[in-house]
Amino acid sequence: MQSVRSWVLGFFCLFAINGLLAQETNAQHPSLASSNPSLASSNPSVESLNPSVESSTNRSHQFWRDSLARLNKEIQASPWSTDLHLRKAAVNIELNQWQYAIDEYTSILKRDSHNPAALFYRAYANTHLRRYPLAKSDYEELLSYFPRHFEARLSLSHVLQMMGKDKDAVNTLNLLLQQHPDSAVAYAARATLEGNMQQVPAAVFDWEKAIELSPGNVDYVASLASLLINANRHEEARKVLDKAVRTGIPRSSLSPWYSKLKKK
Repeated sequence: MQSVRSWVLGFFCLFAINGLLAQETNAQHPSLASSNPSLASSNPSVESLNPSVESSTNRSHQFWRDSLARLNKEIQASPWSTDLHLRKAAVNIELNQWQYAIDEYTSILKRDSHNPAALFYRAYANTHLRRYPLAKSDYEELLSYFPRHFEARLSLSHVLQMMGKDKDAVNTLNLLLQQHPDSAVAYAARATLEGNMQQVPAAVFDWEKAIELSPGNVDYVASLASLLINANRHEEARKVLDKAVRTGIPRSSLSPWYSKLKKK
């Protein structure tokens, strides 16, 4: 099970964000969802252990290469079409062709400087290439047009963390939560950052809020338990785990954290 800590701070992959936040954002920003029709990525660790998954991944890769060839032909045979170039850039991203995607989004923005999908996904591609100032600029520009854009502000907070601007990242998440006070994901993101800043009481509060808003989320429960165990608050950690089991989370899903408590 991948922890929220590794999700948020290991690398804030927007493929993962699309899956986690689709219910909160796609309805608000259909242009972003439609411009990249498939942004699901597989877990490399699973692929390496499962030949059938690896074979499926190879087929998927060939599918995207075939799609790219078709789109290139359409682009060459057609007058300028923003939709075609957005679709090509989406395929470039699927193939991890970050610079090609950036070039496509840049071409789009030369013709439509406010295009939200181009700004958002160019920032994503630049984040993947660790060009954080460029990503920050695009996210901020997008937010100047759409101040309540959930994914852009959440992603901006990650970029600020990668730039060593933790206080600015916290302020960004504070604003996000003012705008979206019922978002478990936003509370989890802030809790993770606070935990890494050694602000344990604030992190505990935010994890508790995230669990309150999404009580069946095993990762949130595990992250709170880990935080409490590392802070030597073992009884509180056990109460968190026991409460989660009573509310329906299988005890087996939390067994690693119960095992940690036994060793204390």
